[in-house]
Order: sequence, then structure tokens, then C-alpha cells
Amino acid sequence: MSSVLVTGVAGFIGYHVAARLTARGDTVIGVDNFNDYYDPQLKLDRVADLVARSGGRVTVLDGDFADDRWLDEALAGRAFDRIVHLGAQPGVRYSIENPRAYARANLAGHLNMLEVARQRGCGHLVYASSSSVYGGNETLPFSVDDRVNHPVSLYAATKKADELMSESYAHLYRLPQTGLRFFTVYGPWGRPDMAVWLFTDAILAGRPIKVFNHGRMQRDFTYIDDIVAGVVAALDRPPADDGVAKPGGSIKPHALYNIGNHRSEELGRLIDVIEEACGRKAVRDHQPMQPGDVMATYADITATQRDLGFAPTTPIEVGVPQFVDWYRQRIGQ
Repeated sequence: MSSVLVTGVAGFIGYHVAARLTARGDTVIGVDNFNDYYDPQLKLDRVADLVARSGGRVTVLDGDFADDRWLDEALAGRAFDRIVHLGAQPGVRYSIENPRAYARANLAGHLNMLEVARQRGCGHLVYASSSSVYGGNETLPFSVDDRVNHPVSLYAATKKADELMSESYAHLYRLPQTGLRFFTVYGPWGRPDMAVWLFTDAILAGRPIKVFNHGRMQRDFTYIDDIVAGVVAALDRPPADDGVAKPGGSIKPHALYNIGNHRSEELGRLIDVIEEACGRKAVRDHQPMQPGDVMATYADITATQRDLGFAPTTPIEVGVPQFVDWYRQRIGQ
């Protein structure tokens, strides 16, 4: 087994990935700055649960990976051979309100992790990209070979920039890297700013839910266990430096994959499933389309299935009730 550096370890995906890695015997060095983009207590609770379950195989460092001086000092003397870089400033709408937070975390932070991987001679850097890079692409499903030069949010632009920086490091330093374009992730321990959490919370409390574009939107909702399976499969399969074109088009040791459910669900259908799991009807407050949003997302996972053996198994009819059960337990209802 190996030692893996995981950034964003207190985040939704980072917590679950670290738990899966430690469960199979890997040791994890986790980094997180526990910022207040959403309630830091949720992040603290995730880490407490992770530490309790890990059998001593996880170390958590509290700090900002966008601060290169802190990062170098914090990692000095710590051994790891692979990196899963999941830390970032998330959120499409928040990027309109606070753009500089995205430049720091997603641009400077990504560069810092590239430098750590280069200096350490890491065997593989897996990093989080996003389905948002596809922008207003109207050709469905989205393929990693599609052109993604027209982002509709700053968040999407930073993720595309991360992919470009990674490509340059794969070229200059032959650093093996895999970028994962995640499609809308949900599940236990999820993020409070995401639709499944927001709708569940409002429905159980009897508050109206905001339904943007009158519900005429589609998303490839992907359950967290399927996401984690994709991350770990990618981590275990670094791209070869063989001059052969990889998914995404690179002939360097740099591959791009979609990690999605390969199903695009109407927003209204998601709400129906949440209502059924909650045992209550939603009060739907229809709102116009929001700046930075897109009409539909839908992952083409052909390359992911072929190269990584990725096979998502959780439809929303199964995943949503599991989230609602977890959420009820968390709020004591």
C-alpha cells in the first residue's frame, strides 16, 4: 500500500475518497483550510468521522495549499508517492460574487500542487476538473474530445485553466496526470449549497424551494460512491508516457475523463424523487435561469468505462433516499 496526499480532505468528495483509501490500507496526508464558504462545522464533522474510521492511517494538516510557503513547510519530511488534488473553491454562482477566491484557490493552488508533484517526482497526480468546462455545449452527451473554449462562468474558466496548466507540466516534466470532470455529485455528507441538500432541507422544513428556469433543466446527477470508485480507479492507472493520444487529446502522460452517471435527469424529476423520500410535497417557487448556469449536462463515459473500468450503478431513485436518510439523522428528525 502507498501514501497519498489528498487536498480538500474535509470537503465532500475529499472526505469520501480519503475514507476509501484508508479502508483499503493506504495512508493519507490530508490538507484543508476549513474555510467558511459553507458551515465549517460540517467539514470538522467529516474529518472527525474520517479520523475515527481510519485506524490511524490519516493525518490532517490545517492550512491553505494556495500559500506555497505554508505548503512547503507543512509537507517537509512527509513522504507520499501520489496526489489526489480535490481542494478548490467550488460553486458557479459564488464565482460571480467573489471571483478572486477562485483565482487564489483554483489557479495559484493548482499550480502549487503541480510544483509539489514535480519536485517530489510523484508517480501520479489526479485532480478535480468539472463538467462546467463544457459551458453552453448543446451537443449531448458531453465528450472529453469536445472543444471547451467558451466557459459561461469564472469557475468553469479556472477549471479549464487547470487542465491547461496540467498539460504543460505533462509536456515539460513528463508528470503523469489525470483530470476528472465531475458531474453533479450528491450523497451523504454532501454540500449544503447543492440542489439535493437545498431541496431536502426546505421540503422537510416546509419552506418553498427555488426552481430555476421553471425546472426545465437537466443534470447528470452522480452518487458519491460512484464518484469515489472513479477517482480510485483513475489513481491506480496513471497514463503512460508513450506518445499515444489519451482521452482529451493529449499525447503526453495526461488524460481527461468524465465521471458521471451517464443519465441526464430533469430537475422536476429529481424534485419528485426527493418528495417521495421525504414523504412530503414541495412548494415550488419557479425562478428564471441564473447567470452562469447551463441548460443540461450529460456525461459520455465511454473512455472512462474502457480505460478505468468505471461503471456507475446508482440511479437517483436509489441515491436520493440514502441522502435523505442521512440528512434526517443529522438533523435529528
